[in-house]
Amino acid sequence: MLITSKDNEKIKHIKKLKEKKYRDMYNEYIIEGLKLVREAINEEVNIKFIIICDDCDIEDNIDSDFKYEIAKRECIYVPEKIFLSLTDVSNPQGMIAVVEKHVSEEKLSFDEDLYLILDNIQDPGNMGTILRTADSLDLKQIIVSKGSADVYNPKVVRSTMGAIFRLQVIESEDLVKTIKELKKHKIKVMATSLEKSKSIYDVEYKKSAIVIGNEANGVSKDILDITDENIKIPMMGRTESLNAAVATGIVLYEAVRQKLK
Repeated sequence: MLITSKDNEKIKHIKKLKEKKYRDMYNEYIIEGLKLVREAINEEVNIKFIIICDDCDIEDNIDSDFKYEIAKRECIYVPEKIFLSLTDVSNPQGMIAVVEKHVSEEKLSFDEDLYLILDNIQDPGNMGTILRTADSLDLKQIIVSKGSADVYNPKVVRSTMGAIFRLQVIESEDLVKTIKELKKHKIKVMATSLEKSKSIYDVEYKKSAIVIGNEANGVSKDILDITDENIKIPMMGRTESLNAAVATGIVLYEAVRQKLK
């Protein structure tokens, strides 16, 4: 199907998905780029339709197997001018897809060994990198506070590099209540904090949940008041804190090191 009008209903629908309220309303989000579309196909994500830039030169980057998989799905071709109105990427690859959000019951399981809790992470780049790191550890459930950056924001999705297709992200309406539920199930909850904290190398991560706080203000006080322990990354230089995504990676991989040991 070739669409040449910017007023076409499909085009209007895609543009709406740039806003969270419409992503929630339609239970859909946008993925962009050849790698992410290929990854979505491999992970058997429900792809509603694929948008291809009709006059962009992308043929050389698509192998025959990928072309075959694309052809199985509804494809919409648009001129470059319309395609550029749909993307926020400075150098787009000429392919976008609209996909269904990960279908799950959104219920927290208490059977995992390690949980990650994100308290008001605001930066989409940080959120995406954190989710990608969590996926590298094969974490199954990520808990995010309602005030955090939307995990289906296009920038977050790009930053996850496909991890978004494999993770169950649970949005908590009340993070304090959720943490209390974890504690009831004998899951130790530890928050990153500079105050009265143990080194991340001096605690045990078996059956535990790690809380990462807001980039500017850290973990909320009402959460710090109910956690079992506060932990911090030892700093040798003058810098007092690290980027939230970097800090998350360091803490999570200490948990991995202990598990491998």
